[in-house]
Amino acid sequence: MSERSRSRSSAEASTDDVAQRGSAVLSPRLLREWPLPVPDGGKHARGTVLVIGGAPPTVGAVLLAGVAALRAGAGVLQLAVAQSRAAALAVAVPESAVFGLPETGGSIDGVPAAGRLAEAVEQARVVLLGPGLDDVDGTEALLRGVVPALSAGTALVLDAYGLRALARVPELGERAAVLTPNTAEGAVLLGREPGELAADAREIARRYRTVVSLYGHVATPDGRCFREDGGDTGLGTSGSGDVLAGVVAGLLARGAGPDQAACWAAHVHAAAGQRLAARVGRLGFLARDLAAEIPTVFRELSS
Repeated sequence: MSERSRSRSSAEASTDDVAQRGSAVLSPRLLREWPLPVPDGGKHARGTVLVIGGAPPTVGAVLLAGVAALRAGAGVLQLAVAQSRAAALAVAVPESAVFGLPETGGSIDGVPAAGRLAEAVEQARVVLLGPGLDDVDGTEALLRGVVPALSAGTALVLDAYGLRALARVPELGERAAVLTPNTAEGAVLLGREPGELAADAREIARRYRTVVSLYGHVATPDGRCFREDGGDTGLGTSGSGDVLAGVVAGLLARGAGPDQAACWAAHVHAAAGQRLAARVGRLGFLARDLAAEIPTVFRELSS
C-alpha cells in the first residue's frame, strides 16, 4: 500500500477516541471536516479505475461498478469482462475502454486473463476485482495473477467473488486497500456464521490487515470503526453492492486514503438510497438509479 494511501487526516485523528471505543457515526458534519481530495488538472489527475469481473451471465455488475466509479470522480475507466460480452459492454458504456478476457466452461479463465491484463493492472491507480465473477477457482487464479502485477501506487479493492477467493489466500489481504463484503461474504472471510456487524468488521480488518466496509460498518486494521446509520431496506437490491464498490474505487482514484474512501462511500451510498426512497418509495428503485444520485449527494455534502 502506498504512503499516500496510509496517510491520516486531522479530521480522522479527531474521531480516533470514539472510533476506538465503539463506532463513530458517519454524519455529514464528520465528512465535511474530512474533505475529499480535489485533484487539479484533467482526467488523468483523477486516476484510472480498472474493474475486473463480468462472467457472461453477470456482466452488468461491472457496468454498475464502473459507472459508479466515474460518478464518484474517477477520471478514466477501464472494464475487463468475458470476451463474449465485451463488445456489448463497450457499446453500453462508451466512456470506458473494454478488455475481453478468455473464457472456459462459461466463466473467465483466470490464468490467461491475468496475463492479458498485466500491463493495464500495473498502470491503473485502482483495480477493483470481483463484480460479476461466478467461479471461485477461476477467481482465485485471477487474483493470484493480478496481485504481482500491481504497481506500488495501485490500490486494490476486492468485492463479491474476489472476497471468496481471498479467503483461500488470506496472505494477499494486506495488499488490498479496501474489502467490500456483504454479510454472506463476510462470513466466508471469517469462516463462520455472521455475528454482530461491527465486531465482524473489526475482526475481518484485523485478520486481513486492511480496511473493511461491511454493511454500513467500516473498520480499519488499527481497530477504529465507523458506522453509517442512514441505510434503508431499499438498498438491498441486486447490484447495490457493485455500486458501493465502484464508489470506493472512484474515491481512491481521486486521491482518498482507504479509510476515507470507505467511509465516504458508505455514507454516499446510503444517502443516494434516501434520496430515491423519498422520491420513488422505500422499495422498487434500482442499483442503476443509485449511481445517478451520487454526484448530487457529493454536491450537497460540499455545500
